[in-house]
Parts: sequence; C-alpha cells; structure tokens
Amino acid sequence: MKRVNSVKILSALVGLCVMAAAMPLPALADEGMWLLDNPPRQILREKYNFDPSDEWLEHVRLSAVRFQTGGSGSLVSPDGLVMTNHHVGADMIAKLSTSDRDLMETGFLAASREQELPCPDLEVNILWSTSDVTDRVNAAVTGEMTPAQANAARQRVIAQITAEAGDQAGTLAEVVALYQGGRYHLYTYKSYTDVRLVMAPELSIAYFGGDTDNFEYPRYCLDYCFFRIYEDGKPLRSPRHLRWSEGSRAGDLAIVIGHPGRTSRLNTVDHLRYLRDVEIPDRLGILWRAEVKLQEFRARGPENDRAGRDDYLGITNSRKAFTGQLAGLLDPGNIERKATAEARLRAFVAGDPDRAARWGDAWDKISAAQEARRTWALRHRLVTSTLGSDLFRYARDIVRLADELPKPNADRLREYRGSQLESLYTTLYSPAPIDPSLEIFRLESALSLLAERFGADDPLVSALLAGKSPRRRAEELVNGCGLGDPAARRALVEGGGDSVRASDDPMILLARAIDGESRSLRSRFEDEVEAVERENYAKIAQAKFALEGESTYPDATFTLRMSFGAIEGYEEEGRLVAPYTTLGGLYERFNRRAGQAGFELPESWTGGKGAIPSDTPFNFVCSADIIGGNSGSPVVNTRGEVIGLVFDGNIQSLPGSFIYDGSVNRTVSVDSRAIIASLKAIYKADALVREILGQ
Repeated sequence: MKRVNSVKILSALVGLCVMAAAMPLPALADEGMWLLDNPPRQILREKYNFDPSDEWLEHVRLSAVRFQTGGSGSLVSPDGLVMTNHHVGADMIAKLSTSDRDLMETGFLAASREQELPCPDLEVNILWSTSDVTDRVNAAVTGEMTPAQANAARQRVIAQITAEAGDQAGTLAEVVALYQGGRYHLYTYKSYTDVRLVMAPELSIAYFGGDTDNFEYPRYCLDYCFFRIYEDGKPLRSPRHLRWSEGSRAGDLAIVIGHPGRTSRLNTVDHLRYLRDVEIPDRLGILWRAEVKLQEFRARGPENDRAGRDDYLGITNSRKAFTGQLAGLLDPGNIERKATAEARLRAFVAGDPDRAARWGDAWDKISAAQEARRTWALRHRLVTSTLGSDLFRYARDIVRLADELPKPNADRLREYRGSQLESLYTTLYSPAPIDPSLEIFRLESALSLLAERFGADDPLVSALLAGKSPRRRAEELVNGCGLGDPAARRALVEGGGDSVRASDDPMILLARAIDGESRSLRSRFEDEVEAVERENYAKIAQAKFALEGESTYPDATFTLRMSFGAIEGYEEEGRLVAPYTTLGGLYERFNRRAGQAGFELPESWTGGKGAIPSDTPFNFVCSADIIGGNSGSPVVNTRGEVIGLVFDGNIQSLPGSFIYDGSVNRTVSVDSRAIIASLKAIYKADALVREILGQ
C-alpha cells in the first residue's frame, strides 16, 4: 500500500479537527496503563460500576512488587510471600541450580522456611511514595539552551532530587519522565535484597507449549513461582498483602496491578517508521543470529544445554515479541490510524498562532533526529552493549566506577549516581557462579558479530580481537579473567582508579579499550536523539493536554500502573476463542502433541492425572492492556482479591507497544484456582496453601 502522506491528511482534516479541538477524545474503554494516583474513574464507573477508593488504591500499591531484573509480583501473605511468574524468577532459579541439582527441570519446594534458598543478586522494590517534580525539573532549563544543554540541565537537577530522596539505606529513588517528558514524577521505593526462593514448578509445566504456544491462546501454562522477602534476617511483616479469591467467571472485571516496561504510543508516525524500517529489523537480525548460535551451543552436551537454557528462552521470547511488533507496524491500517490521530493534533496546534509557535515544530525535529541516526544507530547499540557477558559487564562497571565516583554526583553517568549505587553493588558483588564455557560462547558470538557488521579491519574491532580469532580471543579473555570472584571485584572497586588502571586482568583491559568509543556513542545518542525527543515529545504532550485534557494515561515506564478489562474471549480467523481453558484441555493437548518439543509434561503431572478435577479453570484471558514488564502482575477483582496471575499476552496484543485494539488484545493469566489446586494436589505444598489462604 502507498506510504501515508501525513501532510495531505493534515490539510484534509484541518477544518474538522479545529472545530473539534475543544472536545477531549477519551481512551478506548479498556485501553490504558493508568497511574494509580490518576485512575480512569469515569470509565470504571460507567462501564464496570466500580469506583476504587483511595484506601483500595493504597492497598494494592503497597501489595505490588517490582523485580529489578524485569517483571512484577505481589505480596500474598503477611510474612513477605511474593508471587510472580516462573519466567520472571527463572534467572534466579537457574543461578540456584547446579549440574547435580537442576531446579529448572525438577522444580523446588522448601519444606520449611529454613530451607528457602537465598537468591544471589535479586532486588525487589515496593513503591512507597510519588510526587510531581515537573516544575523543579523544568526550572533548570532556560530558553537559550540547546536540546543537549537542556537535557544535561534536567539530568543535574534530577540527580539532586534523587540524592535528597534516596539518602536512607534501603530506599531507592527515581525521577521518571512521564508523557515522554511532559511530566516528571519522583518515585521512592522500599528496596529489599534478602529474597529467597520458596517454590517453583518444573519448567516443562510452567512453559508448557514452549515457543510454539508462546504468545498464543488457548494456553495451558502453570507460570508461577514464589519468593519470600526477608528483613533483618526475618520474613518481612507485610500487613498490606493481597488475599485470595474464590475465582472468577466470564464477564467479571479483571484489574491488573503491575509494572509495564515500555510503550511508544505517543511516538510520531515518522518515529514509528524508523522503528519499523531500521531499529526492529536490526534487533530481529541480531536475535535470529543469537538463537541459531545458542542452539548450536546447547547441542554440544547436557551441561551446555542446561547452562544456555535461560539465555535461549529469553532470546526466543524476544524474537517472537519483536516479530509481532514489526507485524503490527507493517500493517498499513495501524500506521493510518496513527497518522490520522497525529494529523488531528497537528491541525489543532496549527489552528492557533500561539500554539503553533510553542509546539508546531516538534514533529519535524523528532523526524530529523530519527533520520540522522540511521547511519550510526547499529554501532551505538552494539558498542554500548555488555557483549552478552557477565564478566564484561562486571569489568565495565568497575572501570566506570573508577572514573565516575570521584565526580560530583550530578555529573556522573546516571547508573553511578548515589541513588543507584546500592542496586549496582547488589549485582556487581553477586556470588552467582559464572559458567566459563557459556562466557566464552557469549564473547565469541559478540566479537564475531562486531566483525561481521563493521569489518575485521575496523579500528575498534581490530583492537578488541588483538590479532586473534573471536574464539581464541574469547578463550583468552575468560580463562585469564579473575573477576569470577566477587572478592576480586570488590577489591578493585575499593582500590579506586589507581587499582583499576594498574590491573592487568584481560577483561578490565577489554573494558578500557572499548570504553572511549562506547561513551562517545552514548553521548551522541543522548545529545542528538534523547535530548531532541525529550524536548519535543514534551511539546507534543502539552499539545495533547491542551486538546484532550490530562485525564489520559502516559506511556509505560516500568513504574506501577493499573489496567483493567473484562474476562472475555475474542474472535480469531472466524472462530470464537473461549475465555477459559481447563485442566482437561491440558491433558488433551499433551496427548495430541505427544513427542513434540515443548509439549512434554513432568512426571508429577503425568502421574498426578486425576488428582484435580478436569473442569478446573487453568488459564484465562481478559481485555486488560498490558506489555512486557507486566509479567507476574496480580489480577484482582473489585475487592482486591487475587483471581489470576498475568504471564503473557496473545499474539494480537504484540503491536500494543504502539497501538491498542480492544477487540482482540488479550492478557493471558494463570487462574487462581489452578494455582491453589496444583499446590495442593500435585506438589503437596500444604503449608504454603494455608499461608496463601490465611488459614
């Protein structure tokens, strides 16, 4: 289909849009990832006869948990018990596994609290307070500043704000740009790093269907696990926690409380075209390459298979997610919808000289920034990455800490400011084991990719390879590296710049060799892209506020949000998809797909057939609006009781990064009844069930 000409659309719609300028356009009924301090009360009242009280909102806020590894969870007992997805906890489950004790394969249940397994480097946060600091942030910017100077000024004052708010141990402070810079909010969290694994089912039932069924529906996944937060060596006392429900039924209101990662719904059409034509295809190419290489690595033997499994699951999930996003952007109808909405807003701005002077150039400036970075975006992505390596990530942090800590807090790179250091040290000093074979594979793959994309004679690539093949260089780096020992990492950090500069550790030397260009590309991105976007998306946000009012939701930012929708099925290729699946359907699919990879059931489930009634609800879908990061979010009813656990969206939801279609977008959850039934009948976790049910 012919490319949409937004200028022609703009001209055609000017008259209509200016006439309608004063009339706000509400979000589609179930669309939105809403701030808890600005819930869509009118929509909830009119469609669902529900008006959440301030007490209800506070209760779910203090019951919600954010995993810093990416994902959501919830407190479900007064003793710090946290429920989340198996795939959110998989990184920790893998780190707690060994060749002799593969918890991903066998599952885990602590027989007592003394047997709960301490996680090596897991941090979870509970949102404690929020405040609007927009005026203070914007006051740092003066009219004569360039976008880069304005961005730097905002970052300095943000550093001051977070330093003031995060000066207490166990407190994490973040200033978050909402509406892509239209508003700035300060979030303070209670942060916990003594977190222990309580229970996890086997991977084969938690991820039943594998890549074949991922992002599809019907589903039959038991994608849950449980951790416990400890404070001062004792289970966290959590009077605010979610109670269990007796279940749900079709048509019920389902409310999701979680931390959606990122959406781009405010993006301009030209920005979306950049994502469609450049960024997502680049990402997909890298992911397909990594997936094939990991298949080869895992095929070398059982231990390689175990070591590479978590990486492989993450890569295949990302590949499918980006494939769905690209499919949405390649749908001309979606681009036309975005172009029509953009034309309406631009017509509103152009219809008044004052609005045009303040906001009229925003779209063109964003477009120019996207166009300019096409030539160096891939280099920025690869050179500023961690090369997929834990050891290199440690080395880069050590090198940068030596450079950044002597600077005033406000002048440091963001991740090395005082408010972030506690989280950084939790990861940097992690006792999690390092698998040398996996590290060699990761670095060989990363160095080969740099050579493939930029040429072996590229000055940086040549310096990194140091006259060796990617394989030999990776072996040299890993086998000669001493950073697998947390004590060695700590000693280098505490030794400061002199210690780091004197180090002959090959990974430290590699980090130093790449750091100059990495910093340069990062600065270029921040000055030429991020700064331009921040300034001009803020203008677009102000224009939207003027046109539609402020009763709208901001793009997702991995901060706490509320979304909602009805438990209801949908139509796919002319057939109706029912909202619930049942336990009986699990066994039917197992039998129908017998022998196919991903559709195996663990012995606990094949041997336990009949222990749970076949009509027990297993998974369900609702029309709540979610995105990556919502994994592990609790689904609650109007009483704030758990009715499910979010673990996925359907394939039609993947373009939801950019646009929401309530007719087919569905959130996929584990039913609360399946969770309790499986804990009782399959895993004999009676004490855990009593704790969850408050018995």
